[in-house]
Amino acid sequence: MAIMLKTPQEIEKMRRSGRVLRQVHDAIKPLVVAGATTMDLEIAANAKIDSFGAKAAFKGYHGFPAALCTSLNHQVVHGMPNKDTVLKDGDILSIDCGVIVDGYYSDAAVTYAIGTPSAKTKKLLEVTEASLEAAILEAVVGGRLGDISAAVQEMCEAQGFGVVREFVGHGIGKAMHEDPQVPNYGSRGKGPRLKAGMVLAIEPMINAGAAEVKVLKDGWTAVTVDGSYSAHFEHTVAITKDGPQVLTR
Repeated sequence: MAIMLKTPQEIEKMRRSGRVLRQVHDAIKPLVVAGATTMDLEIAANAKIDSFGAKAAFKGYHGFPAALCTSLNHQVVHGMPNKDTVLKDGDILSIDCGVIVDGYYSDAAVTYAIGTPSAKTKKLLEVTEASLEAAILEAVVGGRLGDISAAVQEMCEAQGFGVVREFVGHGIGKAMHEDPQVPNYGSRGKGPRLKAGMVLAIEPMINAGAAEVKVLKDGWTAVTVDGSYSAHFEHTVAITKDGPQVLTR
């Protein structure tokens, strides 16, 4: 495992990338309403990315066709936008996006409820997002990677939710995926020591039911095996001597 530490100057470049990405997410948010299609969101995202002179990180990555991953309800990650998927009351939609600015990547995801979610769905979203915040607090110099992973697992499993194993967070920088992998399950005190200059994409993927997932025939879309809803939240986080800095806040 070759973990690449970033200089303060590189982290500032990644922060600029993260700010652009946050504005892309902010531009999409008002459009996530009943009656919209996931392609509507894709079109808006591309327009916003283009307005900054940035590049969509996902489009063309191993052949992925879009700037956004739009994963609906029981879709966990890597759902593809299309004009036939119309959002309706009671749905949840994960929107994952990455951009490249001046050669540096940023990556962030949010899951939205459309209309009025059920009590269980609302709890799923709240707990998944809270587990991301708990994980970020563990991203400190001298800690262990397992501390971040355990923070997610402990919080989500305590609420009876399934923690996805097949997909994990990752290091990020001049490439979308760098070492180390950042699982959402693990043991405190285990794994690589956390050092200043590490930048991680921390991304809990949590199912309302069982943890098991499968990938559909399209080769991309991952879904829960039991059909339960799945939530996904993500930030790009720099580990610094002054504590964790969320570059995509």
